[in-house]
Amino acid sequence: MPELPEVETTRRGLAPHCSGRHLLAAVVRNPKLRWPVPDDLSARVAGQHIIQIDRRGKYLIINLSHGALILHLGMSGSLRVLDSATPAGVHDHVDLILDNHTCIRLRDPRRFGAVLWTQNDAARHPLLENLGPEPLSDAFDGAYLYRISRGRSSAIKQFVMDSHQVVGVGNIYANEALFSAGIRPGTAAGRLSKTRCTTLVAAIQETLARAIEAGGSSLRDFVNSAGEPGYFQQQYKVYGRSGEPCRVCGQLIRLRRQGQRSTFYCPKCQN
Repeated sequence: MPELPEVETTRRGLAPHCSGRHLLAAVVRNPKLRWPVPDDLSARVAGQHIIQIDRRGKYLIINLSHGALILHLGMSGSLRVLDSATPAGVHDHVDLILDNHTCIRLRDPRRFGAVLWTQNDAARHPLLENLGPEPLSDAFDGAYLYRISRGRSSAIKQFVMDSHQVVGVGNIYANEALFSAGIRPGTAAGRLSKTRCTTLVAAIQETLARAIEAGGSSLRDFVNSAGEPGYFQQQYKVYGRSGEPCRVCGQLIRLRRQGQRSTFYCPKCQN
């Protein structure tokens, strides 16, 4: 599933091609995504100016002169900038046609993605208004993590993956950040000291920044807006490496299940 670095990579790829342009129309070939695509989407966006493209957690927000589009890539979706005359494939469900004969095309084989419309401030949309702070923002720091985790018995890995606490820390990057911070994934969130909370926040931010720089990961179907895969998977320290030696100490990486997700950790480096 595309996580924050993949979505941010997509945003950065789209922005130079789209910001400042006008939308001519929307072509909806299959409205049956995670939530139905609005029937009148083309009429709503036609003639609108694209002000900028933002990201909130794993959602992309295309801010228009009057309203906004909220997009989610789901489990297997991608957004690409193509010539608008490019023939559509069976999984190409929505095109946003630009005024320079290009389009933003949503390809989503599993149809868990979303293309939603709001006339109001996107930040107030029900899907976005209750999200936690962005992990790369100043609002997410050690003091914040320490404060919200007091008295919480849930495992720290699941805690930082809760989008109400902090957005966009998905499974891959939670595994990698906890390894970098030397913290066992099953440790109760409320047991972390201020110092360890600060260490973990720094590890999350550094891990996400490196992943964005590398273009995200190419697990499953992720490609960026140019159709290219990400490369951060080549830097994994623990994720997907169960039974392989730790790159730091040589102990075998272990695998366990937490909240129906695979958790990878080093029994020596993480405590």
